[in-house]
Amino acid sequence: MKEDQLGVRSWQLLEDSVLAASRQAYVGYLQSHGYALHTIGHYLASVAHFSRWLTRKRIRLDQIDENLVRQFISVHLPNCDCPGRRKCALNFTRAALKHLLKVLRADGCIRPPPLRLPGTIADELNRLDVYLDEIRGLAASTRRNHRDCACDFLVDQFGGHRIDMRRIKPADVLHFVVERSKGHTPASAGTIASSVRVYLRFRQFSGDHTEALIAAVPKVAVWSMARLPKLLTQAQLAQFLNAFDTQTASGRRDYAMARLLVDLGLRVGEVAALQLADVDWHEGTLRIRATKCKRTDLLPLPVQTGRALFDYVRFGRPQTSSRALFVRHRAPFDRLVTPAVVCSAIRLAYARCGWPSSSMGTHLLRHTAASRMLGNGASLKDIADVLRHRSINTTMIYAKVDFRKLAAVVSPWPGSRS
Repeated sequence: MKEDQLGVRSWQLLEDSVLAASRQAYVGYLQSHGYALHTIGHYLASVAHFSRWLTRKRIRLDQIDENLVRQFISVHLPNCDCPGRRKCALNFTRAALKHLLKVLRADGCIRPPPLRLPGTIADELNRLDVYLDEIRGLAASTRRNHRDCACDFLVDQFGGHRIDMRRIKPADVLHFVVERSKGHTPASAGTIASSVRVYLRFRQFSGDHTEALIAAVPKVAVWSMARLPKLLTQAQLAQFLNAFDTQTASGRRDYAMARLLVDLGLRVGEVAALQLADVDWHEGTLRIRATKCKRTDLLPLPVQTGRALFDYVRFGRPQTSSRALFVRHRAPFDRLVTPAVVCSAIRLAYARCGWPSSSMGTHLLRHTAASRMLGNGASLKDIADVLRHRSINTTMIYAKVDFRKLAAVVSPWPGSRS
């Protein structure tokens, strides 16, 4: 790529800076991840501006880190009077310098990112993650939530000192959960209590006597069966599926992801994790590597779902070496979509329907899929198998939407006429 395509001035500014030796590697990194030419030009201009600031401050290459980048963005940019500065959106500058740090670290030019936690707590969280993954078989997102809460708990109890469970009293556990839960909904407070309980059970598994501490974790009253689950009507479901533009590549991808959520009731994490090899076109099956337990399930692939997947793979999926089924349609192209991308596609479809996406999540589609199966005569056991529930009790919530079946099994009120 020629420098005049990127901006001669930006290239020359870098030539006289501490970043001169890294400019080719930086551009090569962006090219290899599929960034468009104009985007690379914007990023390079931001890096050149950063390099000018480094020169004025007489900052060495090995001093560059996240703190320095934050100082440049939050202190220098708002009051910048650099001559000939190109106006770039703040998100461009932030992204450009984030990529720069990756390139510099890959080349060994700057130090690794500093540990934000005391080493004892960081090591403890790593051991907890291994336990949650290999022993409990929890999904990555669930493990992350438990780790975050356990981190707050450990910092609150020990700070930078050595972890010694004998120093924690039941009152300390109760106080932490109560204080941490203030301002949260009952469901969120219950999650906090559950995470603390999970960590204390991990310590019990490791040989500590934490029975009294586990008993001190308060139970939060959350009645999950108290309300009917939100569902989409047949008309709303048709409107939702028509909200995707299947004439575009990204529209085909988003529509295929939506069909998996609607027809099979998959979780967003399961959709994001699908690989090309998980689809058996000859047998008409889909392999799900469960995100909540150590098992793999094989589901039948409905015709409409399979057709949506075929249209995306054949006509919408970009050329990439990635074996992920769903990939990004914006640079970097060689990355699989994240659960956040799946959620964003669904919420944008809700918005195009004119619905309040802030109060309608992706799990609404899972509830709708279950209710459709129930309405078509499927048993709760069948629904539990498709949704891959560990317990039939989890599936019981979907029985509440069929009042006709409920009326057939309800006991008559004492004293009423038969």
